[in-house]
Amino acid sequence: MDTGYLAQQAINGVTLGAIYGLIAIGYTMVYGIIGMINFAHGEVYMIGSFLAILGFILSAIFGISSAPVAIVVVLIGAVGFTSLYGWAVERIAYRPLRQAPRLAPLISAIGMSIFLQNAVQMLQGARSKAIQPVLTGGVTLFTDNDFDVRLSLIQTVIILATFGIMAVFTILINKTNFGRHQRACEQDRTMASLLGINVDRTISLTFVAGAALAAVAGVMVTMYYGVVDFMVGFLAGLKAFTAAVLGGIGSLPGAVLGAMIIGLVESLWAGYVGSAYKDVAAFSVLILVLVFRPSGLLGRPEIEKV
Repeated sequence: MDTGYLAQQAINGVTLGAIYGLIAIGYTMVYGIIGMINFAHGEVYMIGSFLAILGFILSAIFGISSAPVAIVVVLIGAVGFTSLYGWAVERIAYRPLRQAPRLAPLISAIGMSIFLQNAVQMLQGARSKAIQPVLTGGVTLFTDNDFDVRLSLIQTVIILATFGIMAVFTILINKTNFGRHQRACEQDRTMASLLGINVDRTISLTFVAGAALAAVAGVMVTMYYGVVDFMVGFLAGLKAFTAAVLGGIGSLPGAVLGAMIIGLVESLWAGYVGSAYKDVAAFSVLILVLVFRPSGLLGRPEIEKV
């Protein structure tokens, strides 16, 4: 086996997994607090990608030539805008159905996903949008049989951002009042309310945080691939949801671990077998894990309260 080619595919897989991981953290945070999958989360990521395209174009128009400055400006704009989306989606699509049968908010989430897809299609058109590379360069790690194994600058940024955000949010949930409120609402929203916790605000802030992470993922993937369309959120959201379930939904490290596994399986399958069935390979791993460990790799079995 060509060691250099294997190493390069592994680097590409970890980068892809890091992108999925940013989205998966948002999925697992929302599920952990209200026990529901936000299927519109992938579309919020897609909106973040389009905002990145718009932001980099505006940065060029206004003469911001420094790439780091442009990235920070675009990140702030995308995070702020998608955070409003996350807040609005929770208020409009989920809060009125919080006490309804579980199928009702699920249908509402799917409807919101379709609505956001079509809204962006109407506003931006069906064609793909592209930008020039924002971050270039990288380092050659080693050379094997005249094959250079490279780690690009944007890959480094994506990987470090994912693990840094995971660490920050793990501390946020385990060490802060907001995290304690989240965990209390996860265990029993009624009791948390009786103890003085503002449940509605806690849930809204969780949606806002998840949307902000989706925006970061959207900006990163736009810089990495340089192209985006209105359907990009559906498959990426599905893969991120798969990663969250694989790692153990409700666990932040599990979400990132599942995302890394999905990214590596996809990259290695595409590199050695072919890209046509890489999605089949990724979902097959999920099925195998859930057959033998239904709670996921790092998840805890759910204890039903009686």
